[in-house]
Amino acid sequence: MDEENVMERSRVRPQRNGHVVDWTGLEMIETDLDRSRLTRSLYASDAGLHRIVPEAIAYPQDEMAVARTLEWCRTIRVAVTPRGTGTSCAGNAIGPGLIVDFTRHMTNVVTIDADAKTATIEPGVVQADLQRQAAGFGLRFGPDPSTSDRCTVGGMIGNNACGPRALGYGRTADNIVALRAIAGTGELLVLDDSGDGAGSPLLASLRRLVMDNLALIRTEFGRFSRQVSGYSLEHLLPENGFNVARFLAGTEGTLAVVTEATVRLVEDAPHKLTVVLGYSSMPDAADDAPLLATAGAVAAEGLDRRIVDVVRRRQGSAALPPLPDGDAWMFVELVGDDLDVLNKQAANLIAASRTLEGWAVEDPAIAAAIWRVRADGAGLAEQSLDAPAYGGWEDAAVPPEALGAYLREFEDLLGKHDMHALPYGHFGEGCVHCRIDFPLTSTDGADRYRSFVEDAARLVARYGGSMSGEHGDGRARSAVLGQMYSAEALQLMAAVKAIFDPDNILNPGIIVDPEPLGTALRAPSSLSSPLALLHPEFAAEVHRCSGVGKCLVNGTSAGRVMCPSYQATGAEKDSTRGRARLLQELVNGEVVESWRSPEVAEALDLCLSCKGCSRDCPTGVDMATYKSIATEERYRRRLRPRAHYALGWLPRWARLVTALRLGPVVNRFAGMRLFAYPIRWLAGIDQRRGLPRFASSPRRSSVVVPAMEGTPIAIWVDSFSDSFEGDSVSALVTTLQGAGYAPTVIREKACCGLTWISTGQREAARRQLLASLDVLHPFAAQRIRIVGLEPSCLATWRSDALELIGDDPRTSDVVRSMSTLAEALLQAPNWSPPDLSGTTLVAQPHCHHSSVLGWDSDAELLRRTGATVQTLGGCCGLAGNFGVEAGHYEVSVAVAEHDLLPAVREAPEALVLADGFSCRLQLHELAGRDAVTMAILLSGSAQVPASTQRKEVG
Repeated sequence: MDEENVMERSRVRPQRNGHVVDWTGLEMIETDLDRSRLTRSLYASDAGLHRIVPEAIAYPQDEMAVARTLEWCRTIRVAVTPRGTGTSCAGNAIGPGLIVDFTRHMTNVVTIDADAKTATIEPGVVQADLQRQAAGFGLRFGPDPSTSDRCTVGGMIGNNACGPRALGYGRTADNIVALRAIAGTGELLVLDDSGDGAGSPLLASLRRLVMDNLALIRTEFGRFSRQVSGYSLEHLLPENGFNVARFLAGTEGTLAVVTEATVRLVEDAPHKLTVVLGYSSMPDAADDAPLLATAGAVAAEGLDRRIVDVVRRRQGSAALPPLPDGDAWMFVELVGDDLDVLNKQAANLIAASRTLEGWAVEDPAIAAAIWRVRADGAGLAEQSLDAPAYGGWEDAAVPPEALGAYLREFEDLLGKHDMHALPYGHFGEGCVHCRIDFPLTSTDGADRYRSFVEDAARLVARYGGSMSGEHGDGRARSAVLGQMYSAEALQLMAAVKAIFDPDNILNPGIIVDPEPLGTALRAPSSLSSPLALLHPEFAAEVHRCSGVGKCLVNGTSAGRVMCPSYQATGAEKDSTRGRARLLQELVNGEVVESWRSPEVAEALDLCLSCKGCSRDCPTGVDMATYKSIATEERYRRRLRPRAHYALGWLPRWARLVTALRLGPVVNRFAGMRLFAYPIRWLAGIDQRRGLPRFASSPRRSSVVVPAMEGTPIAIWVDSFSDSFEGDSVSALVTTLQGAGYAPTVIREKACCGLTWISTGQREAARRQLLASLDVLHPFAAQRIRIVGLEPSCLATWRSDALELIGDDPRTSDVVRSMSTLAEALLQAPNWSPPDLSGTTLVAQPHCHHSSVLGWDSDAELLRRTGATVQTLGGCCGLAGNFGVEAGHYEVSVAVAEHDLLPAVREAPEALVLADGFSCRLQLHELAGRDAVTMAILLSGSAQVPASTQRKEVG
């Protein structure tokens, strides 16, 4: 084959001959097609640094739909990019034409053959779902990347994903038994490990090409296990059985689109043993990496004090298990059938190493905590430097024997470029992950990024390494493949591309004939946009999202909150990542043009403002704040929805009702259908919702506080506790007095402005907060603790207040003084909680309580009572004004059905604990259960329900 012609053909870009593409032909195929601005915005980025807005997204239902889609695209020359969950870190899953997303329909585990230890799956299967089904047979899929709870196996095949235990289980390529894939030519390839390929003209051409280039392949490809960059042509060598199925792993959708895969499953050994080794530095630890090849390790992770300190700062010292002496560590996992043998292996490893101190960890709980340090620290790395950290040089690898020397030079390289990083990695195979503070939002950021990557690529190549060790080349590294491959090797890969995809429609610009380094970087593309210039802080904030997709994971069983709307709808637009992507496009201004664009409203509409992402997102995205800002800008100098005036101003109306002693009258009329309907309509409330009952008088002025000696403490009665029915204020007084405090109820009005914030009336919220400072600061100035009742109002002081009135020096004093009841009681020296042994509690922390205030103090307090406590994750679904607004009822109920409602149904005799006003309202309406607050529970006035009245949700 003429090499010049091959290279020319590979450079052909999909063209449309100057005409607008007519998508009606594709719409007739059995595939969902979406060309909306909103959806195109969601798919403009993956978890990498790049941005390319596609023209359309297809969701094929089966292999035939994929084949017909590719045929149509080939006919009219539209580029095609296959995509799973979009957690690729290198820009592999974005493209200018059609994105083919397999996660909507092609998500089946077709079969598991326990005898053969294989699973046949469709490409949209999430790795964790495969693991769960395989576990029923005592089996597992070996590779386990950090995104395994959301990444698809199809995506893992595309990138040849590995994970920390690839040392023992191999890369994804090593675990492929067979594939069905459609090449760019349209040919359906049915591949197994036989190396046959008879009857396939494409495979015949490929075999001839390989046989003509045996020496080149043997010398430049497959030199060590983590040589993932480029095409893994070593699998096509005769001695490796011309294994095209394994070869396609890591080709990043540039040669063929996988429609079905058969993968190898393995049995987990019955015993595990973790060995922890301490060193003076990470390079010193890396010097011992060659020992792992003979130690029988299945995983070996290296990290240093930078990662450990991240975990300590974010999660507290209690999250850190004991570690050996040193400033860097290697965590090694050994597995086997005989624990005595494992202990001997561990002893031999420790003796052979140059560790300062090392030991084997036999306690599974401590071992799990050790591995969590690595997982949590790596996840927090992006927001742990002084400037945002990115993954543009994310997973380079060198042969393990060169790792220590490479790391020493890499640290010098960072210093030369005045950059900082938190490196860690899979030391057993020489792969180093690293998040670096590239100055992408500065005017010279793109140039500095490009300069660093070029120098880093030369450094890796000098050590015989690979630009990528598991995430693929994508748009981040394809342009520097020339540093590690000869011109002849690059030409050979181009020839392979021409055989599989002569029209260059499959993921063009990846691996073969890439765009120049630094092209299409997301953050720099928005620097000069009008919105970025007018709102630079907002623009920087929305670019926090890296796209790793942790918000797509159902984490409520682990106590997480993020992201309730996504758990309810399963739609990407309703995830934290989806909303961040949309807002990034708003900042860019190319696709989403203004604050008032309908796409902005649609993406933010179902955000509950739960603030779960502010804690649970690895990059610290705070979508509640972004929604508040966007809503404010959308309605600036415009008439607002009725709900903004009714629910947004609810504290004002509630105070008016109670101040005039109209509560009983309003409650009576609101309970009549004749009046309830127009009241709900005027307030923008869903007609299926009940109306909360007003108190007969303001609680802050009517509660009686008996005089007593004790430590002074102030009770701040928020607007909800003040104006609506309930007896938490009196219970709080009783409980605090029992703990040795002398409480004073703050009688003046002090509103945190929460409802104004959630409806995007931020200037009005600022005025509310400033007025409240006048009331609260005199107590704070005397260092008197201020205890609040409503978690969302307390959380407003610890989060939004710092943003809205942080310029007032009094704010920090008040924030320091604010306290939950649990925090105050744990500081009471001579108080013990009541004995609640034998009492069963279902605790629903308010989402702001979990995410902003923290639930640890409450959990400790409940532990001391002796009660049996089931603490729920997630959100109740009402979330302030969200769940009562017209148009939100179904999602509000779906969120409640995720955790809260099933839990209370299964525990009809339990007490339900909920400090949040909205949580109690939701429970009363949807479950017929009246929850108690912590104050009522500890005051002794809570009663176990004798029976449960359940309300059917319609």
